[in-house]
Amino acid sequence: MWNLLQDTDSSVNAWRRPSWLCTGALVLAGGLFALGFLFGWFIKSSNESIIVPQQNTKKVFLDELKAENIKKFLYNFTQIPHLAGTEQNFRLAKQIQSEWKEFGLDSVELAHYDVLLSYPNKTNPNYISIIDEDGNELFNTSLFEPPPPGYENISDVVPPFSAFSPQGMPEGDLVYVNYARAKDFFKLERDMKINCSGKIVIARYGKIFRGNKVKNAQQAGAKGVILYSDPADYFVPGVKSYPNGWNLPGGGVQRGNVLNLNGAGDPLTPGYPANEYAYRHEIAEAVGLPSIPVHPIGYYDAQKFLEKMGGTAPPDNSWKGGLKVPYNVGPGFIEDFSMQKVKMHIQSNSEVTRIYNVIGTLRGAVEPDRYVILGGHRDSWVFGGIDPQSGAAVVHEIVRSFGELKKKGWRPRRTILFASWDAEEFGLLGSTEWAEDNSRLLQERGVAYINSDSSIEGNYTLRVDCTPLMFNLVYKLAKELKSPDEGFEGKSLYESWKEKSPSPDFSGMPRISKLGSGNDVEVFFQRLGIASGRTRYTKNWATSKFSNYPLYHSVYETYELVEKFYDPAFKYHLTVAQVRGGIVFELANSKVLPFDCRNYAVVLQNYADKIYNISMRHSQEMKTYNVSFDSLFTAVKNFTEIASKFHKRLQDLDTSKHVIYAPSSNNKYAGESFPGIYDALFVIESKADPSKAWGEVKRQIAIAAFTVQAAAGTLREVA
Repeated sequence: MWNLLQDTDSSVNAWRRPSWLCTGALVLAGGLFALGFLFGWFIKSSNESIIVPQQNTKKVFLDELKAENIKKFLYNFTQIPHLAGTEQNFRLAKQIQSEWKEFGLDSVELAHYDVLLSYPNKTNPNYISIIDEDGNELFNTSLFEPPPPGYENISDVVPPFSAFSPQGMPEGDLVYVNYARAKDFFKLERDMKINCSGKIVIARYGKIFRGNKVKNAQQAGAKGVILYSDPADYFVPGVKSYPNGWNLPGGGVQRGNVLNLNGAGDPLTPGYPANEYAYRHEIAEAVGLPSIPVHPIGYYDAQKFLEKMGGTAPPDNSWKGGLKVPYNVGPGFIEDFSMQKVKMHIQSNSEVTRIYNVIGTLRGAVEPDRYVILGGHRDSWVFGGIDPQSGAAVVHEIVRSFGELKKKGWRPRRTILFASWDAEEFGLLGSTEWAEDNSRLLQERGVAYINSDSSIEGNYTLRVDCTPLMFNLVYKLAKELKSPDEGFEGKSLYESWKEKSPSPDFSGMPRISKLGSGNDVEVFFQRLGIASGRTRYTKNWATSKFSNYPLYHSVYETYELVEKFYDPAFKYHLTVAQVRGGIVFELANSKVLPFDCRNYAVVLQNYADKIYNISMRHSQEMKTYNVSFDSLFTAVKNFTEIASKFHKRLQDLDTSKHVIYAPSSNNKYAGESFPGIYDALFVIESKADPSKAWGEVKRQIAIAAFTVQAAAGTLREVA
């Protein structure tokens, strides 16, 4: 248990975890709490003299951030693997704790939890084989990735595996299912009349979260899933494979969890912290675990399966990847190999394991009970050159810079909490358990959460995903910072960002995207309703349609990958540190929180228009079942009018949570607006009872309308 007001570790606290609040309206209220406390706290003068009132304090903080320090920290964090639950990752937690204390934080504690993790069997490795009719193995997939140069003697490199896959040895015919999206299975079953029930399916990574792929395969009746990285998605033309470039070699494999937690945290203690006295479900009752074996392979191994595929040709070119194979769908192999089957050998184990978060505190001088949180994870599948250590190194430098200010007598107005999360790669477990442990305080006192996962996924321009409340804050800060981009010398970050990534919704503005999931922002934003955001440097999405950087979650994600190919001068890391640190500084030090509710009103109208247009694909059914969006549009109009009045009274603020946003149920990585309505419409054509299905659409519209009206009510001037 984390204790804000004590310097020593504590396992007893008066505000131990309360009952979990998760209804849409309460989450919305939690997100909007800032509107209420702001009136009482932004003019609190009794302790004002504690703050050093220099106008250039933020500039001093930003100037203290150094690219060479980030480079040094990244090198230090990436020399050995730091898999969650291992001794190496615990030692890194202790190192970070010690160094944050040296940097000058008021307290730094370890918060531990005992969660379900998953590991390969060290003596009985996972692999997939092609077998003949007698069960003889004709081909076996690789047991490990060839190590990158300089890392040949590093021990404890976990072989490629799909975390939380159950054990099993299914065998059968193979079906190629493209990206294993819902629409891919619809195409197979409805249009092509191919039944996946009882088959093993092979799917390429990309487009959606891997856990959603497995869920879709389960629902289609598959008894096993093979995942692979196709060159079409993980090999950029004209770039060499690692170590001579930043492309994925044929033996490279993406690790990752295949859970479907929907924010539940530890699968055995959903909704409650996984502490010593927690009630734990049995594995059979655990939340989000897959029921069929899953295993990832490289594209060299994938070719051995796909080149033998028989059956139906791919329905169109969107099903073809970059391998020299026909991409036949199957089921089964071509005639000469029709008696051969695919067999999976999965022996991974799941076990309750202790993890450690590092929680650092810099107490506020005026509003110490208001928390601005900067957090990012440190656990990595292997070396974590980009994910997560490029983010962890930035957090480390931000903490150091804040510590330098504190040593000069400065304190922020509000308390800043710094977090190094554990077990993010296993389902956002460290952050979720800590937030569950402290949910009441966070809902009452949490001002904002800024996530610091990977600092780069490319080196083209800035990427920002955040609540609309922070739009103006981010834009203002970007105008104050110098652009690191070539060709924009002497210009602001805002100028290069706007030119390279213009907003599709706001003319003349840079793009800011909706928050999805797949990172530690989820529990704070989606569940607790705390205003949140994240930033990083990204690639050119207009020319690069790849789902992620090619070496994602592979053994080749090393320090050298970053230093040689992505950011040799670490100038993009420095810019990201300035953006993340600058946002935290403003949120922690501004007299009035730098939120603007008018932007929320604008995007609400945009979202309402978009979801209405989706519904009009079924205009006849809308009339038949008397489905109307009038109440939602009225609520949005009311919110817009009141938000404008509120802004005139206060000159900066607002929020709205979170019937408006949620991770897509069809792709956890993506965010959806009005998710309840969207999900109801997404499956409308597949429902057997149209009346019941459209009744659910009407119910979701009513919930959304009520929530927006309730949000508007919090902005009304007190009578």
